[in-house]
Amino acid sequence: MKDRQVILGIDPGTLIMGYGLILVNKSSVSLIEMGVLQLSKHKDHSERLKLIYKKMESLILLHQPTAVAIEAPFFGKNVQSMLKLGRAQGVAIAAAMMGGLQAVEYSPRKIKQSVTGRGAATKEQVWKMLQHTLNIVDDVKYMDATDAVAVALCHHYQGKGVAIGLPEPEKKVRTAKKSSSWDAFIAQNPGRVK
Repeated sequence: MKDRQVILGIDPGTLIMGYGLILVNKSSVSLIEMGVLQLSKHKDHSERLKLIYKKMESLILLHQPTAVAIEAPFFGKNVQSMLKLGRAQGVAIAAAMMGGLQAVEYSPRKIKQSVTGRGAATKEQVWKMLQHTLNIVDDVKYMDATDAVAVALCHHYQGKGVAIGLPEPEKKVRTAKKSSSWDAFIAQNPGRVK
């Protein structure tokens, strides 16, 4: 692993796209930036895709990430929504590739499991664990931003960017006992809290 990595996480969407960047040093992980791209005021779907591409391009130019991780779309009943979401994801992947980066996809369940130890965790539980892990004191307005940070942290934990001195989550997830509370989970996984 390089001494310093910047991981860009993306939660693709056609109304709101979440993004989050984390910095991985030899022995620490910290938040660089998180936010959302508001697309709902743009009625034309092509215009939204163009804005996604431009935002990805600007984030890559500004922060020079070494990796891009993206949340894979979940399967829904509305075919039109799935098609639009797939296009948004495709544009984000294309922008990463044009920036010389490969985008790695993770399922929502895998992301939750990596960050919290539970694949069925709620968005609020994921956010609480991110606050503990990354020492974030501020609250957020959009969970799309926190989802994107979780994608980046998941990529780090999956061994694509594991820092020296931090536990490898695959091993932690397998050996962790089921917790009935967040306090118990944190007590059982002290290496996940920084």
